[in-house]
Amino acid sequence: QVQLMESGGGLVQPGGSLRLSCAASGTIFSIKFMAWYRQAPGKEREMVAGITSGGRINYADSVKGRFTISRDNAKNTVYLEMNSLKPEDTAVYYCRADVSPSVGSPYYIYWGQGTQVTVSS
Repeated sequence: QVQLMESGGGLVQPGGSLRLSCAASGTIFSIKFMAWYRQAPGKEREMVAGITSGGRINYADSVKGRFTISRDNAKNTVYLEMNSLKPEDTAVYYCRADVSPSVGSPYYIYWGQGTQVTVSS
């Protein structure tokens, strides 16, 4: 089993910054993909940013130039640096990890429980 522990959410004023962290623990052989998603009230969950084990990155258009995703493979941890935050960034942010528990095993998708980010004056 794999657990994802998120941290770093909170309340911030427009234009401010926050840094989210997500650490994966448990039975892990390989993590091929880690990502941050978010879900605002009344909206569907959307991917904000994703990063592969090889370092390939993609961002949602709405956050390009403001958010930066990074990853520490040795720590099985993914980060999301969020700058120039806007009220429309308010959402619950979820961490995702695609994990293989052993050699030759398929990858399974795991989710964190979510961390609230609120951007308001």
